[in-house]
Amino acid sequence: MRYILIFCFLIVINSSAAQNNAILQELENTIEKRDIFIKEKYKRIELIKKDLDRYQYRGDNKNTYNSYLSLFKEYKSFQYDSAYNFLEKAKSLSTKLNDPIKLSQTKIKEGFVLLSSGLFKEAIDTLNSVDPKQLSDKFKYEYYAVKSRTFYDLADYVGDSRFSSNYIEKGIFFLNKALEYVEPKSSNYWNTESLKRLKSNNWKSAEEAFNYWIDNYELSPEEYAIASSSLAYVYAVQNKEEKHIKYLALAAIADIKGGIKETVALRNLASELFKQGDLKKANRFISLAMEDAAFYNARHRKVEISAILPIIEKAQIQKTEKQKRTLQQIVIALSILALLVVISLIIIFKQLRLRNASKRILADSNKKLQELNSNLKEADTIKQEYITYFLKVSSGFINRIDNLQKNILQKIIANKPEEVMLILKKYSVKKARQQLFAQFDEVFLKLFPTFKEDYYKLFPESEKVLPNNDSSLNNELRIFALYRLGVQDSNQVADFLELSVATIYSYKTRIKNRSNYKDTFEEKIMDIKQFESKKNTLFN
Repeated sequence: MRYILIFCFLIVINSSAAQNNAILQELENTIEKRDIFIKEKYKRIELIKKDLDRYQYRGDNKNTYNSYLSLFKEYKSFQYDSAYNFLEKAKSLSTKLNDPIKLSQTKIKEGFVLLSSGLFKEAIDTLNSVDPKQLSDKFKYEYYAVKSRTFYDLADYVGDSRFSSNYIEKGIFFLNKALEYVEPKSSNYWNTESLKRLKSNNWKSAEEAFNYWIDNYELSPEEYAIASSSLAYVYAVQNKEEKHIKYLALAAIADIKGGIKETVALRNLASELFKQGDLKKANRFISLAMEDAAFYNARHRKVEISAILPIIEKAQIQKTEKQKRTLQQIVIALSILALLVVISLIIIFKQLRLRNASKRILADSNKKLQELNSNLKEADTIKQEYITYFLKVSSGFINRIDNLQKNILQKIIANKPEEVMLILKKYSVKKARQQLFAQFDEVFLKLFPTFKEDYYKLFPESEKVLPNNDSSLNNELRIFALYRLGVQDSNQVADFLELSVATIYSYKTRIKNRSNYKDTFEEKIMDIKQFESKKNTLFN
């Protein structure tokens, strides 16, 4: 039965990998055709411009204004400068018509294109100049939705929890405001509701909402790209790597087919493929992402990509150079091997005469090696048994104190408080647990005397907060001290530290996010070395 389950699991894994390979190949094919999709977008733009010329010639201001907005819609995620240019014309026409409603509506769209280009302050100033009370519910929804995205994108760009948390709170506030004015159960409703669940870290609920939005509404390429990219993020948080890559690729395909240049899917996909070692695709995709960001003139996207692009390119160059060096080494090795074969034929006869002596030497070496292995196993067993004994006895001691307190309290309830009150005061579970922690800290730091120093090397200087007492650990350090000892079950850690499992998870997540090694933090902890000497000083 076990082998059947393993076999089925491997089939699922291989099927998922094959599906992703097919989608990535589809993305490659779509990239090859991207000029066709761009030409189709330019055709749509030219048709709108022809209508615009006709309306301007007739002096039809209403349709002229609508044409400006139609051109903005085509350009808004395609090319910042052109999108902004047509919005400026729409604003001028609104002012000329003395229509404050149209002017406000145009400013909302201006806020969107400014934030898309990374001009966050200008976007906020523009949106703040709009009085939402004058707007219809439709444009109130659009106003608050754009304002919400502005603060979310600003939080992502800042990337510092000290400041981004405030922006996220504002984003949630305006997202809730947008939901007040959206038509219930409409596509815009599910767009906004899905985002709200995602930003609230309700991953399973967000996954269901985005899938519902995709399955039940006819989405534009831009909307489908947003939904797929968001689903990719949800799966990334849940460590579902195959689905993470799948939906990033689907989002990138939708972006290309829709002629969308202001996008993050291709960049994120390149980053993920780089982590998996697929340097060729990663280098190709990150280069295309930079081209798109430069074409759109998205300042913050170019900054984000610039942080990744040199790393991927360097890795690709290093891989190529490594292959060249490997080939050279193979040629040299073959030459040396040929020479060694000739030399070996000469010395074989001499080696036969030394065979018996070599056997004796080898036997002695094996005996010493076995003794060394036995000593190492014994030392390791002593260490493990001592730690297990320490935890078991200390925890049992605390439980006995706890039971003693309960029995004494029962006597108090039985109207005999004077007999036991003094005894009760002598025992403190809290104090006993503190003593347990102190003993644990002392023993652990004898085993790993450089643990704290090595631990804080994993963080930027601004995040290093050392305990006051050099012979003690705080809860943060104890969690990963236990992890280093092999106690990696969150339930066991929570029981020992008298914390909830959720708190342990929260600690771990927050600590890893603060570190320089978010994705490999546990591996770095396990690399911290134990104190080694010929004599174990643990019991001295």
